Amino acid sequence: MKIDVEGLKSFIPEEEIWSLLNKNEKPTHDRVMEILEKAKLKRGLDLEEVSILIQSHEPEMLENIFKIAKQIKEDIYGRRIVLFAPLYVGNECINNCVYCGFRISNKECHRATLSSTELVNETLALENQGHKRLIMVYGEHPMYSPEYIKQTVETVYATKTKNGDIRRVNINAAPLDVEGFKTVKSSGIGTYQIFQETYHQETYQKMHPSGPKSNYLWRLYGLDRAMEADIDDLGIGALLGLYDWRFEVMALLAHSFHLEEKYGVGPHTISFPRIEPALGSDFTNDPEYAVSDDDFKKLVAILRLAVPYTGMILTAREPIEVRNEVINYGVSQIDGGSSIGIGAYAATDEETTKKSQFVLGDNRSLDEVVRELAEHNFIPSWCTACYRLGRTGEDFMGYSKSGEIKSYCQPNAILTFTEYLNDYASPETKKAGIKLIEDELPKVPEGKIKEQLKLKLERLYAGEHDMYF
Repeated sequence: MKIDVEGLKSFIPEEEIWSLLNKNEKPTHDRVMEILEKAKLKRGLDLEEVSILIQSHEPEMLENIFKIAKQIKEDIYGRRIVLFAPLYVGNECINNCVYCGFRISNKECHRATLSSTELVNETLALENQGHKRLIMVYGEHPMYSPEYIKQTVETVYATKTKNGDIRRVNINAAPLDVEGFKTVKSSGIGTYQIFQETYHQETYQKMHPSGPKSNYLWRLYGLDRAMEADIDDLGIGALLGLYDWRFEVMALLAHSFHLEEKYGVGPHTISFPRIEPALGSDFTNDPEYAVSDDDFKKLVAILRLAVPYTGMILTAREPIEVRNEVINYGVSQIDGGSSIGIGAYAATDEETTKKSQFVLGDNRSLDEVVRELAEHNFIPSWCTACYRLGRTGEDFMGYSKSGEIKSYCQPNAILTFTEYLNDYASPETKKAGIKLIEDELPKVPEGKIKEQLKLKLERLYAGEHDMYF
């Protein structure tokens, strides 16, 4: 694949970001309150306003940030939490990222790529848990070509059990050229996700010394090429702990603004994983850049204020107690029952740990995650309706900003949750889930959708599947 970045320059304004952070090192109480009042309008925030919130440390102001973030999240998304699982297809890699267990120089990593049979078995294992949404993850290697990715996605979609099927496959893979993105899109993917890891160029080069990933601009413009290939459902992210989190948060926003200004729609999702230990890696998180639990909670809330209509993903890298708290301040998607070893869902051999990229902090089963969500009045959702009905990209944002999307989301969440309870839930989870649904149904506004919702629920209880609006 030709890697051509001639004529391109970074759209991340590094000097401006640091200038704003330094300028607003000690924001006034009145200025912070003014920004929070603006945030309540759900129109987003600019870089300077975000720099001010980042530098706000007064306990009263922090509580206001959390309170407003929680309210915005509930106004737009309700109490829904979308669930997914990662499916690692292969860990062959020609990059040498210093923090990653998959890097080419790591002799402790057991290299593996799922065969067609193994991929089917992994998919069946995930479907038997109750999963409907996956993100398929690939190392960067010539063998994981666009044609290969397309083939594996099609295999997953074609693999079904009596009650189980995968209805949305997202992708986390290397940046492609436009033709490569078109090939992958033709398989029917949802979101294509590329993490920049760190947006700070000097740090980026230190962390990625060799391989295609060492090309900062090729990766930075990866999602531009995806847009040109008509993939309008995109995910961005930064690996927190490689550089100053304050810079990374503002750079994530700069990336979001770039996409929105150039293509009319920003990213569908933003991810913000904190770095975890990796097998065979000597890299240790520099204490200067370590992100504390308090700062993590704060940055999630600030992102929700800054991009109110963008999905935010919280992964099982985080420990359970952190996930349970941070989920309140803007998160819309989490993974559950996750395994990150190659072949780990269908097998239990110890070798799968040697095929993992890093260490997970939350090892609960999907059923346990679902039960705890329900007990805390969150509605677990496996909804894929927008993707399947073409409500993506600019159309999705239009529905979101008008508030219309919520009229679909709550009923769709109830329907997919009911389907899960019927087919997969343990008795304890089913009990908690039924109670939650009984509490939620009266909250659905009276009208045609509520009438149809009741009919669809009756059909689900009678044994039908896949009801949605």
